[in-house]
Amino acid sequence: MSALWLAMALEDPSTYDMLDADGWNAVIAAARAEQLIGSLAVRLEGLTIPAARIMADARASAEQGRVAALWEAEAARRALAPLGVPIVLLKGTAFVAAGLDAGRGRSIGDLDILVPREHLDAVEAALLAAGWEWVKPDPYDDAYYRRWMHELPPLIHRERDRMIDVHHTILPPTARPTPDAGALIADAVALENGLFVLSNEDMVIHAAAHLFADGDLQGGLRNLWDIDRLVREFVERDAGFLASLTQRAAMHDLSGAVARALRLARRIYGTPGGGEPVASDALFARRLLARDGWGRLRHKGTEFGFYVRSHWLRMPPAMLARHLWTKFRKK
Repeated sequence: MSALWLAMALEDPSTYDMLDADGWNAVIAAARAEQLIGSLAVRLEGLTIPAARIMADARASAEQGRVAALWEAEAARRALAPLGVPIVLLKGTAFVAAGLDAGRGRSIGDLDILVPREHLDAVEAALLAAGWEWVKPDPYDDAYYRRWMHELPPLIHRERDRMIDVHHTILPPTARPTPDAGALIADAVALENGLFVLSNEDMVIHAAAHLFADGDLQGGLRNLWDIDRLVREFVERDAGFLASLTQRAAMHDLSGAVARALRLARRIYGTPGGGEPVASDALFARRLLARDGWGRLRHKGTEFGFYVRSHWLRMPPAMLARHLWTKFRKK
C-alpha cells in the first residue's frame, strides 16, 4: 500500500493527514525507491509535517541535481556546437531546461539527447574528443547498441563522471511502433541557449513510449508522474491539447501507448483526460504500485512478466531468442 499512499500524497498533499508514523516511513521508503522523494518534497513544501527535515533535504538535493543537469547540458552544447546540428534535450533535463512543472523536484540521472541519425558519427566523435568515454567495453554490447538500439552505447565523462545517452529516435528500430524521428526533431522548440526540447505533444508521447512501448515499467511511477505534470500544465495552457496529443500520437504510431498512459495517469494521479479503463490496466497498475512498506518490490511474478514483455516489444522472436542466449552464455 505504500506506493498507493505515495501516489495519493503526490496527487493531493492534504492526504498526508491520514498518515501515522508507520505510514510516513512507508511513503518515504517508496518515494526514495521510485526516485520521487524530491517531487514529493516539492508537493509538501510549506506544510507542517513530521518529515519536514527529510523533505527539506530532498528539495535541496533536487536543486543540486537541477543545477548539475543544466551544466551537463551546457557542456554537451559546447562540445557539439561546431557541428551545427540540432541538439534536443530529453526527459528530466528537458523539463528543467524548459522551466516545466514536471522538472520541479525531479530526480535527474543521465543526460539524454536526440540528434539526427545521419550526424551520429560526428556527434560521437565530438563527445569523445571533449572527454567522454565508452561505458560498454564488451564488443557484443557495443555492436548490439549500434545495430539494434535507438541510441549510441552510453558514454561517461572521464572527469565529471556523468553519463550521456545519444538517441537518434525514441524507440528501438526493431520495436513494433515506428515513431517519426524526423518530425520529432523538425518540430522541436528552441531554447534561449541554442538547445532544443521536444514539442509539448511529443514530450508526453516520448514519456508514454518509454513507459509502455519499450520498458519493463521499472521506475514507472515516476514516469507516470511526469506525464501527469506535463498533461496538467499543457491542458491549462491549451484547452485543445488532448485532441492534438491524440492526433500526434497516431502520427507516431503510438496511439495505444499514449491512451494507456492517460488512463493510468487518471487512475493513479487523477490526471485530466483518459478514456474508459480496460481490463489489462489493472495488471499495469499492480506493477506500478508494487512497493511495500520497506520500499521493496512485491509481485515478483508480475515484475518478471513485464521484464519479458519489454524484450518482446523490442525484438522479433528469433532475434530475442538469440539475444537472450548470447547474454546467458556470457554470465
